[in-house]
Amino acid sequence: MEVPVAEKSPEPAAARHIVGVRFMPVGKVYHFDASRLTGLRQDDWVIVSTSRGRQMGQVATLEPPRHGEADGPFKTIERIATNRDLAVKKYWETQEIEAMVIAREKAKALGLEVKIVKAEYSFDGSRLTFLYSAEEKANIDVDPLRSELQSQFKPKIDLRLIGPRDAAKIIGGAGACGLAVRCCSRFLTDFSPISVKMAKEQGLSLNPQEITGMCGRLRCCLLYEYEQYVEARKQLPKRGKEVGTPHGKGKVVDVLPLKDAVLVQVTDMRYEVARPDLTPLAELEAFQKKVEEPCSGNHGCSCGAHKSTGKKRRRRNKPIKSQ
Repeated sequence: MEVPVAEKSPEPAAARHIVGVRFMPVGKVYHFDASRLTGLRQDDWVIVSTSRGRQMGQVATLEPPRHGEADGPFKTIERIATNRDLAVKKYWETQEIEAMVIAREKAKALGLEVKIVKAEYSFDGSRLTFLYSAEEKANIDVDPLRSELQSQFKPKIDLRLIGPRDAAKIIGGAGACGLAVRCCSRFLTDFSPISVKMAKEQGLSLNPQEITGMCGRLRCCLLYEYEQYVEARKQLPKRGKEVGTPHGKGKVVDVLPLKDAVLVQVTDMRYEVARPDLTPLAELEAFQKKVEEPCSGNHGCSCGAHKSTGKKRRRRNKPIKSQ
């Protein structure tokens, strides 16, 4: 289970060995101090102390965190998990489905509009956490459900509200695009903010059915090529702008960012023209107009051109004064 890092490590920063630990197969990586351990390898299971009790996680990376990724303070890894620890963890995982079914029945009996997404036992079975989702605007009191579950199970009960994207990540299933596994369940460890502006920038349809994922939120994939579209559009003329092309003067009717080209209407024909073959007529006309204007004499100009006529003044030789 993913847990925040807290508690300062006593060793100086220069002597610490910081490693990344993951508590879910495709979950966020948290950093812990492994300075007290020797021979730690990637994919090793370790026991750590967290704000939610002692948990078992898997070493995801031995590389130190990048600047700004995790500034500490860091908790210390207690020890490497033993075979017995792994066997106990496996046993409690087999009990999670049954616990989730019971929790759903209890919630239904209490009339609570919540969806129990998953039940998670800590590796030693001392804590049982139920992850649930609910409508954003719904302010639901889950204390009655907690009391019912506490009377049903011996471990300490914890109820944690998660968002629709986290719920979709846990449930899994096919994506709206047709892939067998959703991106969030396959490789996404964090959810970035997504906006309709990203769909507009890529020229996508704003039909909610086409840009909404199975979680009911905007698709995470709208972010994948967004920056490339933004950078490409900066170099291309906008729609409606007049440009010069090898086929003659025309107007841009569509922008093709990933092709580094635009679609130009020339009389009654349309042509796909690459950016190097385009001539920005408005900028060219403005430049020619500026060249033809007389010198203003500003900015310390000393070309000698008259401010109104643009003609250079004739310099007269000054008489040499006699000594």
